[in-house]
Amino acid sequence: MSIIHLLPDHIANQIAAGEVIQRPASVVKELLENAVDAGASKIQLVVKDAGKTLIQVLDNGKGMDTQDAEKCFLRHATSKLQKASDLFALTTKGFRGEALASIAAIAHVSLKTKLANQDTGIHIEIEGNQIKCKQEVLCNNGASFEVKNLFYNVPARRNFLKSDTIELSHIQTEFERVALAHPELQFSFQHNGQELFQLPAGNHRMRIAAIFGKGSNEKLVPINEQTDIVRISGYVGKPEMSKKSRGEQYLFVNNRFFKDPYFNHAITKAYDGMISEKHHASYCIFLDIDPQKIDVNIHPTKTEIKFEEDRFIYSILLSSVRQALGKHNIFPTLDFETENAFDIPNALRKSEPIEPQIVVNPTYNPFQTTVHPTSNSGSSAKNYSTALQQEGFGSTPPSPEDWQQFYQIEHQTPSDNPIDFSAELEAKQFLLHDKYLISPTKSGFLIIDIHRAKNRILFDELIQHFVSQPLASQQLLFPLERTLAKEAKVTWQGQKSLWSQLGFAFEIHEDQLLISAVPALLSALDLEACLDDLTNAATYSDIDSGDVAHFIVAKLALLGSKNYRLQHYQEVEHFIDTLFQCPQHTTTPNGKPIMYTLGFDELAKKL
Repeated sequence: MSIIHLLPDHIANQIAAGEVIQRPASVVKELLENAVDAGASKIQLVVKDAGKTLIQVLDNGKGMDTQDAEKCFLRHATSKLQKASDLFALTTKGFRGEALASIAAIAHVSLKTKLANQDTGIHIEIEGNQIKCKQEVLCNNGASFEVKNLFYNVPARRNFLKSDTIELSHIQTEFERVALAHPELQFSFQHNGQELFQLPAGNHRMRIAAIFGKGSNEKLVPINEQTDIVRISGYVGKPEMSKKSRGEQYLFVNNRFFKDPYFNHAITKAYDGMISEKHHASYCIFLDIDPQKIDVNIHPTKTEIKFEEDRFIYSILLSSVRQALGKHNIFPTLDFETENAFDIPNALRKSEPIEPQIVVNPTYNPFQTTVHPTSNSGSSAKNYSTALQQEGFGSTPPSPEDWQQFYQIEHQTPSDNPIDFSAELEAKQFLLHDKYLISPTKSGFLIIDIHRAKNRILFDELIQHFVSQPLASQQLLFPLERTLAKEAKVTWQGQKSLWSQLGFAFEIHEDQLLISAVPALLSALDLEACLDDLTNAATYSDIDSGDVAHFIVAKLALLGSKNYRLQHYQEVEHFIDTLFQCPQHTTTPNGKPIMYTLGFDELAKKL
């Protein structure tokens, strides 16, 4: 009996869907790229419940006839390839014969399409690769794909989907990549009836400014370099446009988005000395290369591309970015023609110089103890203030005993330290640089990092408080105003209840975020940096709302423990008891060790 058999088509398509369709954003990418390949000038994206309920893409492309509409959902059916050699000179996008069949296997798909030279179109409904409905209908030129109930027959895959906010963020990322690659096309994006993007046709600068946000247009530096190997165009952001996240970094080759840490390093190197290590430059750069010199088929998502002349492209990209920044005076320059001379005020330029005169008081004697008048005003030679005269200054001459006491060295015991030595001996614990708490044990010494320990204590307290009621907040005297990117705006709107539970009170007007209250643990100095970290974590990290809350609480606990100090030894015992009551008292929320035991054997090896 043979143990090898052919899989049915519906099972094979479901297996392929596991690699091709990872989440709703994968469906959006395929449908948008198909619309671009169809020659559309206007593309609409409509999404409900972050793509879990509905994904609809409408375009005014060339459309399909009845026969092509049926064939497009079959495996290995494509119009983008004719022979094997076409794989090595691709100018189209998409999965080329795999994606639509995979989508039809795991969702309810509806297609309406019509050619421009026909009066009626075709309507097809597919469930599980089975055609349920096929009829002629009246519709617009082009195609309209509706994908409903994604992963309805694969519940395990549906359970692994993240929250609506995260899935919507991935969809928005794919939409932005396609829209940036084709600024000559008109795009629109709606989610749950709310319009997120309305992008008219234009040039690259207009499209980048529309996606990056208001105020970014003035911070863009153009790049344009033509060589025999590659043509480089696009825009890079000025140093003040840099952010702590990598959200605004786009690289395209032949209008196809790709990721390449090697080329990203070239761009980052061009910014040496202009941005800090924790920040990342914003850029949108387009590479035009001969399709035969690149390979786009090394990854299923087509986001990793192999270049034949990557070293030369690296050097050209580095020099192009540096040249663009230099042309627009972004680099600090030195003017070697400026003379080292004093800047004379205009009022003194025409006046005659006056020889300085030296005035000497002939009656002044520093060793004389009596008071001599120096003017007719009746004032004394030593004009002490009234308060000093009341204390006896200037009334009696200093005696030789006073000078001896002045030069006598007094031995004083340090009194600034609130912890005295007797208390240290009594408690058998002592502080080291207000950072470490050292306590002797039977086998050695227990060293506790005070700030990390306080971080753990605060985190556990805030988590317990967060579960039951909102965290304590403080009102700001003046509301804090910040400009949000499109992704960050969606994050703040979609998780408003979470932010309120964490102690934030805010309003959003267009692209402006107005914060009127923040958690009480946040100081004014830490507020700006903390908001950037929280926004980036909630927007660009692949984490759900519970993990976002965990991150924010951990950040607040870290900021609250940064300047903590033990003032008295009466606090030490309570501090240690509170620490050891924590379930995870050995590590901080981010996994750093809190305590370390230095044994006598280890100490003897060091000495």
